[in-house]
Amino acid sequence: MSHAASKPETAGHSQGPGAAAGLALIVGAIGVVFGDIGTSPLYTLKEAFSPHYGLDSDHDTVLGVLSLAFWSLNMVVTLKYVTIIMRADNNGEGGIMALMALAQRTLRHGSRSAYVVGILGIFGASLFFGDGVITPAITVMGAVEGLEVAAPGLGRFVVPITLAVLALLFAAQRFGTEKVGRVFGPVMMVWFLALAAIGIWNVIAAPEVLKAFNPWWAARFFMEHGWQGIFIFGAVVLAVTGGEALYADMGHFGAPPIRHAWYFFVLPCLVLNYLGQGALVLQRPDAVANPFFEAVPGWALYPMIVLATMAAVIASQSVITGAFSVSRQAMQLGYIPRMRILHTSHDTIGQIYIPGINWGLALMVFGLVLAFRSSSNLAVAYGISVSGTMLIDTLLLALVARTLWPRARHGILALCVAFFVIDLGFVIANGAKLLQGAWFPVALGIVLFTMMRTWRRGRELLRDEIRKDGIRIDTFLPGLMLAPPVRVPGTAVFLTADPAVVPHALMHNLKHNKVLHERNVFLHVETLPVPYAAADRRLKIEPVGDEFYRVHVRFGFMETPDVPLALMRSCDHGGIYFDLMDTTFFASRETIVARANRGMPIWRDKLFALMHRNAASATGFFRIPGNRLVELGAQVEI
Repeated sequence: MSHAASKPETAGHSQGPGAAAGLALIVGAIGVVFGDIGTSPLYTLKEAFSPHYGLDSDHDTVLGVLSLAFWSLNMVVTLKYVTIIMRADNNGEGGIMALMALAQRTLRHGSRSAYVVGILGIFGASLFFGDGVITPAITVMGAVEGLEVAAPGLGRFVVPITLAVLALLFAAQRFGTEKVGRVFGPVMMVWFLALAAIGIWNVIAAPEVLKAFNPWWAARFFMEHGWQGIFIFGAVVLAVTGGEALYADMGHFGAPPIRHAWYFFVLPCLVLNYLGQGALVLQRPDAVANPFFEAVPGWALYPMIVLATMAAVIASQSVITGAFSVSRQAMQLGYIPRMRILHTSHDTIGQIYIPGINWGLALMVFGLVLAFRSSSNLAVAYGISVSGTMLIDTLLLALVARTLWPRARHGILALCVAFFVIDLGFVIANGAKLLQGAWFPVALGIVLFTMMRTWRRGRELLRDEIRKDGIRIDTFLPGLMLAPPVRVPGTAVFLTADPAVVPHALMHNLKHNKVLHERNVFLHVETLPVPYAAADRRLKIEPVGDEFYRVHVRFGFMETPDVPLALMRSCDHGGIYFDLMDTTFFASRETIVARANRGMPIWRDKLFALMHRNAASATGFFRIPGNRLVELGAQVEI
């Protein structure tokens, strides 16, 4: 869900309408941003004491695991993401794609370092999609598994109910989240208050658990378990999943509302619940089978299952809409093929629905539920994608801090070393579970990374081939005007990837129709490495002569490109006037032919050709009306 109108400053006001707006942003952030990390108590402690890790639920081990979870929350989420990384905003936007663009800005364009940073960012985005596949499956299944505690005979219905809830969730995406999104905040506030209440209820019965605040218990855990103790990070990382989402959603709400919600509400509620589960296990070691629901009083069990399912749906919704947002950014930056994007709100342009992404996610989520069949099995697969993304965030943060924050550079770089050690521990611990199921998000990340790099490289090769076979405009036009063809009324807009080369569509138009429009525009659309293009950079018009113009239209990677609207507004900035009813758009649609021993290995050439063939047309992506469009085909070998 998107709240693009939000401004960071509103949360800082202390009275009047500003205070109300700030409170609304905080409630909205609680509903959208914290869904993933807020549902982690459903399965974190349960997974830590699963047979996979071989831990006994004795006094010292329970306090050690709780201490590790508490300090991981504070080091990774509170200090790293909420306090430090959220200061690295790209014109107010966050997330790994924005951080990658910010880091690349500190390096020389085209340098090997910039290339490596791009590789890291794209791989991190690929891992993010792996997280997006597992989160809906594990959160919904973890909530529905409360039925096994309430009535063990209902255990066989967990998978069917999970699939039914997920099917309704994905089917509802095409209607948008504007209306249902209004209840996200209040529902999640009730959820977090319930977490805190359950925690307090159990801590009162066993206040001994409060000793877990002392980091000595975390250190003692490693002293008792030796080097093998690092593998518990594979379960502890579940407590911090969703930390990256706080940064990714910064552009929707602003940093202050997210910080206030985390420091003063979400973090205390989470800590209280983890302590409450630990207190229960200290009293009843057998409760480790499902400590979350075992900690709930009997009279509240069924209402808590319903509330947990609602929270899981909200967490899944946040991940799904996050996948839509990241996909659009990747399309704009040229890393994935264009897809059909539908807008689900007349008021908020950021609320979008991408059918291809939605149903692709749905198929993989359904497959995961059927293959793993329990949240404990899914927890083994979970974590590797999250820890990999966090490690990449740390590396990019160090690069940004070194160049853009000279005053705080030394202190933050020292913290980055500590963050790197923690993140590396998470990666190693989760990497040890590769054969048990962690291979899935890694394999998915590698496949997506390969596709994204192939698309990017294929587009470069395609541009090179077009440029190689093309004729430069500055040499073509003088020769053309020596014996000009018949000119007809109206404006012709030729879309081109290279504004210096004559578009294929113009050549075909001259060859077959033997006419030239009264006014001709070579249009080049560019995506900038910033979220939103400034008004003074939106449009650039260069007269070439004889009523020919080069027009550059620029959009940010968070924007929805609308070429006709940008052109019609050109006269507002002293540009030429475009009458849409008197304008015809010409575009080339290339057919890719893969040839061996050319740009890429033949299998990647064929993959690019397949992706190119199934990509949405550029004209539809740029919102060019079909009744004003002429598309001409061209065959290109790569």
